[in-house]
Amino acid sequence: MWLGGGGSGRGVAAGLFVRYFSRERAVNVRKINPKVPYPEASSIAQSLYQVIKQNGPLSVSNTWIQAKEAGVSGLNSKTHLKIMLKWMRGRNMLKLFCNHVGSSKKFLHCTLPEDPEVTALRNSPENKPQAKRQAKSRPKKKK
Repeated sequence: MWLGGGGSGRGVAAGLFVRYFSRERAVNVRKINPKVPYPEASSIAQSLYQVIKQNGPLSVSNTWIQAKEAGVSGLNSKTHLKIMLKWMRGRNMLKLFCNHVGSSKKFLHCTLPEDPEVTALRNSPENKPQAKRQAKSRPKKKK
């Protein structure tokens, strides 16, 4: 029925079947190796995060230019920058989105929006941890 048989839809079904199973799986960005030790990768990521946050959504080439101007240390090359950006996306620090300009596409990195209510709650003095209370023992139910 799907691949053979009568009807005008057999070519469509076969095309969908082939298209679906011929795709490669997406890269797991959580397992990207940043090519540097973790503490150094973390400091580079914080610097890149600040650059992207200050300058708005940036393409990879614009991020490279802005990072060089800001003096981000630890980046060896533009290829290393791309690896670091992918590593940051895997840790939900950045978001990659596509902007259609005419017939071409531009891929831009931006920081994830910070919820103002959450940041206000984190910084408020009312949200300080209170002294631990002793647990009350419940009476056991009889069967």
